[in-house]
Amino acid sequence: MQDQRDTLQKMTDTMALRGPDAEGIWIAGPVGLGHRRLSVIDLAGGAQPMMAGHRGVDAVITYSGEVYNFKELRAELEGLGQRFTSRSDTEVVLRAWLQWGNDFVGRLNGIYAFAIWDLRAQSLLLVRDRMGVKPLYYFTTPDGVIFGSEPKALLANPLVPARVHADGLRELLELVKTPGHAVFSGMAELQPGEMMQFTPQGNHRHRYWQLEANDHSDSLEQTIGHTRELLDDIIARQIVADVPMCSLLSGGLDSSLVTSLASKKLLEQGRDNIRTFSVDFRSHGIDFISDDLRATPDAPYVRDVAKMLNSEHAEIVLDSLNMAGSDIRDKVIRALDLPPAHYGDLWPSLYLLFEAVRKRSTVALSGESADEVFGGYRWFYDPESVQGDIFPWLNAVSGKYLDDTSLLDPALLKQLRMDEFLHDSFSQARQACPVLPGENAGDQRMRQLSYMNLTRFLQGLLDRKDRMSMAVGLEVRVPFCDHRLVQYVFNIPWQMKCFDGREKSILREAGKDLLPQSVYQRLKSPYPSTQDPAYERALRTAAAAILQDSNAPVRALLDEGQLRTKLAEAPGSSSMLDSRVGLEMVVGLNRWMESYQIELVL
Repeated sequence: MQDQRDTLQKMTDTMALRGPDAEGIWIAGPVGLGHRRLSVIDLAGGAQPMMAGHRGVDAVITYSGEVYNFKELRAELEGLGQRFTSRSDTEVVLRAWLQWGNDFVGRLNGIYAFAIWDLRAQSLLLVRDRMGVKPLYYFTTPDGVIFGSEPKALLANPLVPARVHADGLRELLELVKTPGHAVFSGMAELQPGEMMQFTPQGNHRHRYWQLEANDHSDSLEQTIGHTRELLDDIIARQIVADVPMCSLLSGGLDSSLVTSLASKKLLEQGRDNIRTFSVDFRSHGIDFISDDLRATPDAPYVRDVAKMLNSEHAEIVLDSLNMAGSDIRDKVIRALDLPPAHYGDLWPSLYLLFEAVRKRSTVALSGESADEVFGGYRWFYDPESVQGDIFPWLNAVSGKYLDDTSLLDPALLKQLRMDEFLHDSFSQARQACPVLPGENAGDQRMRQLSYMNLTRFLQGLLDRKDRMSMAVGLEVRVPFCDHRLVQYVFNIPWQMKCFDGREKSILREAGKDLLPQSVYQRLKSPYPSTQDPAYERALRTAAAAILQDSNAPVRALLDEGQLRTKLAEAPGSSSMLDSRVGLEMVVGLNRWMESYQIELVL
């Protein structure tokens, strides 16, 4: 029993950064539940694991996330005779399960991952939110299951090895997140909108929500109006918190609209105006340079929004040398449990941004996922990407920035059959897309493209957001991931989505009255990447050190001649992003393999 408690304690301890405010452990017979808490609602109550029942303890829950409609659910449950001992949404979830059984998940609106142990049936229920905003991993054993919010919690159990087979390595090397798959061997991830029950009679998996293809009968005017109604309701629900709240403001359409709506709702309720934070990079001798991905800097647009709303604004200025440091890289890898092989410097910059925001707020609103929901990326409008047989974000323009294996051994890539893996992944994603009978070929293709973005590309972004924010104890809410909005917009015909020839036309018009004219007219611009040569120099230094270290584990995967050629190029001889391509993967893979003592089995 003591060994079991020690193991559970070690697993729970790995979540300390994710839940810095409190911890709890519960063990009874064959089951042990651990919890680390980030207090957002009912700071004094809501301790976990939480127990409840009709005449004693019937069930125990360990829960991560927020249910935004918990007040309405609580009122309904009280009307049915349930009696509450706290103000927390955790207790609402547990008592909803006691009242309605597994069907209760259909009533939840929020971001969540949780486990409920049923003492009566001796069964365990795992549940993940519809869009997969909150993570949940599990590892089955001959006589049970080990689970947690992150791989590190499972890896703290001696039954779970830090072993990676070919399937896991493929997932690492390409920016393709296969639903349900995890990199570590034997480990899986509960899919978005999925629940899984472990009973003495066997395990049962159930998909309680997924995107559906339906006719869209609303007119353009009605569609814009209903989108605005949904956004009004979503923001009203998501500004509920008992801790300081803020908004992450980039000066783009998505974050500006979320921020403006939140400010409007807070002021209408007589509460303090929204705090806003933006990110920029300290200059080390270089001004902003436009490139294929970013035409304009964020700062002028951010200031227009902050001025219009009169928000309490702070600009977080990051130092590229600090971002490139080994200590920050180690923190990112420890938060992710994987190498930051894609998106380049966006990992450390997000981590440092969230770390700075956390000093003044516990909950942040984000505009993330609007591009996937409303069709904001350039590849939605590129005929070659639309008609291609590869994921559109891996096209000739975007792919070289987001994903690159050019410095890896060609023999390894051939052994892994990467081209076949990408083709199969693409085919599976396309076939999984729901079909609307009678839909023309053009609309069907755009529906498939939207589906791939929502179920493959977005999942990687949500992972990045969750790991980097929760590693510093910051909860980031994503209003555009509300399943009602996602389902509604998914069925808007593509020609209506871009009715005026611009990206995200429906969203732009739905929030027109809430935006400065400059932001209303602004073209899509992604999250900023540092243009400081100091970052590239630090990356080159780290890669060169790998070539000098005979024990560097990643060397077995490299094309060392290609890496030497890359390092021999004069810094700045190509665009800032081009010059870093491939180096991020090499450096990140090496540090991850070292720190996690990865056993690679090919």
